[in-house]
Amino acid sequence: MNLANKWKDYEILDMADGEKLERWGNIVLVRPDPQIIWKEKSFPNKWEKINARYNRSKTGGGSWEYNSNLPKAWQIKYKNLVFNIKPMGFKHTGVFPEQAVNWDWMIEKIKKEKRKIKVLNLFAYTGGATVACLSAGASVCHVDSSKGMTTWAKENVLSSGLEKSSVRYIVDDVLKFVNREIRRGNKYDAIIMDPPSYGRGTNGEVWKFEENIDELICLCSKVLSDNPLFFLVNSYTTGISSTVIENILKMKLNVKEGKYSCGEIGLPMTKSNLVLPCGIFAKWES
Repeated sequence: MNLANKWKDYEILDMADGEKLERWGNIVLVRPDPQIIWKEKSFPNKWEKINARYNRSKTGGGSWEYNSNLPKAWQIKYKNLVFNIKPMGFKHTGVFPEQAVNWDWMIEKIKKEKRKIKVLNLFAYTGGATVACLSAGASVCHVDSSKGMTTWAKENVLSSGLEKSSVRYIVDDVLKFVNREIRRGNKYDAIIMDPPSYGRGTNGEVWKFEENIDELICLCSKVLSDNPLFFLVNSYTTGISSTVIENILKMKLNVKEGKYSCGEIGLPMTKSNLVLPCGIFAKWES
């Protein structure tokens, strides 16, 4: 498992009984996580100083319960990257901290190149990967169907001091956008995607991971440049093995050399040997 273990502004303080106790800067949140099926808390006293807890509803969804007045948004840093944190209606905060291990990998790959790398970031959300690639000197095309998430991504780029970087923001259905890029003849040296299990595009287009991921990877192979650097797929879809996604990459990418790999990404718990598995990845790299 690849661990995101270089954070200073984020940590898992404890986890038990379906919940994780997290520090985001100087704010402590409790959020549910289905992977945490053990009951015993390692550090019971740490649960006494909680700023907010997300409680799931038995009828679906949930809401935040606040123990203190929190700002509507606050910032955390990962190395030289700055992210704006906001508790959202569906337990999220705008950052998936486990993705930092992928950000480090992308940055290293891009910085080693002596050419300008052109990146396509699909289902780009609030722009974690966008900010990482821009910080390494790449140009990025950021695509997401949510106008609100794209606005948030712009805030993260600005907060990270990267407003003068080469970035293009597209609010659109991913499949439709990639099809248009194929017709235009546009190419990218690196492709990143973090598709949801289920979602809807700007005009109500339905996305289902199991039904659409094969088609999307096939389409994206047609916008890879003649000298590609990497192709990364992240997934949080339950029941899908990382090997399955690696198999699709092997079948669909028209590349003759390079290395394929896949696996899990996770977060360590502070002062513990416990690790929280957070998602899977599959990738090709030159």
